[in-house]
Amino acid sequence: MIAQFPLFIVVLTENISSGDNDRMTEPIRVAITGGAGQIAYSLLFRIGNGEVFGSDQPVILQILEIPPAMDALKGVVMELEDAAQPLVHGIVATDDASVAFKDANWAILVGGRPRGPGMERKDVIGVNAPIFVDQGKAINDNAAKDIRVLVVANPCNSNCLIAKSNAPDIPNDRWFAMTRLDQNRAVAQLAKKAGVTPDKVTNVGIWGNHSATQFPSFEHIKIDGKPALEVIDDRAWFEGEFLKTIQQRGKAIINARGKSSAASAANAALDTIRSLITPTADGDWFSAAIYSAGNPYGVDENLIYSFPLRTDGKGNIEIVAGLDISDFASGKIKATEAELTEERSGVTNLL
Repeated sequence: MIAQFPLFIVVLTENISSGDNDRMTEPIRVAITGGAGQIAYSLLFRIGNGEVFGSDQPVILQILEIPPAMDALKGVVMELEDAAQPLVHGIVATDDASVAFKDANWAILVGGRPRGPGMERKDVIGVNAPIFVDQGKAINDNAAKDIRVLVVANPCNSNCLIAKSNAPDIPNDRWFAMTRLDQNRAVAQLAKKAGVTPDKVTNVGIWGNHSATQFPSFEHIKIDGKPALEVIDDRAWFEGEFLKTIQQRGKAIINARGKSSAASAANAALDTIRSLITPTADGDWFSAAIYSAGNPYGVDENLIYSFPLRTDGKGNIEIVAGLDISDFASGKIKATEAELTEERSGVTNLL
């Protein structure tokens, strides 16, 4: 059933149960912004398939777009209907943030203004800031009490800080910016270099900003349980080609494809959520940017900064503490911190 309303449409399906064996748990509400874009297009169907929250967890998809993109979003909704995914118990498509975030348990913020010709990074932050001010306020006023927010839209660290700062009722530990794409890129490059499958590469920690200053700390990475620096006995490669490849991978994809990363970014977003809701394997960790207050590494305490993390799968996230940080790594960690503090200084009036 499709009900037409000014500037937004609502599609609802009924939760029909024929008996005890067919009963499913209460649906969770997942808000996705930028719903007609490439990344969201890759996200929506995989969430509906149960790849993230589980094969027995129904979802209601609450999709936000800007008014000029609503016709395109209607087409996405038609495709979601045609997929006939049993776990999708409802679809809301809207250009009203208060509707999109209403009672949401998860919010995945994908929509934002991309960098245009001649724009510097600070210009991108400037044009995106009002979007994330408004979305932070809408999340604060409308989301469920257990809301967790993952910011994908770049510059994701600063966008996340802006949104969080405008949602004072949402606890600090509910906010995440995505650096999992950087982690996955590091895993892929190391697996390729070592001649192993990606599952053999563990303990990949991304520090700092999702930008060209981010630092994939190779000093703690393991390959098949052994230190990566022993398996690949070439520190110059790690400090040079490896770092440069990870830091510049997004630009290289744009140069090759003519478009920014979409499928891999969507995959990384889903990986992030899975890592946050699943207990971390003993001895391993994953990466995401979180609010830096109380961190054990001396990073400025008012940033959204990426650290190696662990979780018990019940909402308790902790930074992996006690890691030995070399002088080389310390310099990289401080450099990406400096970039984030500079970005913050440009939006202080919005925090």
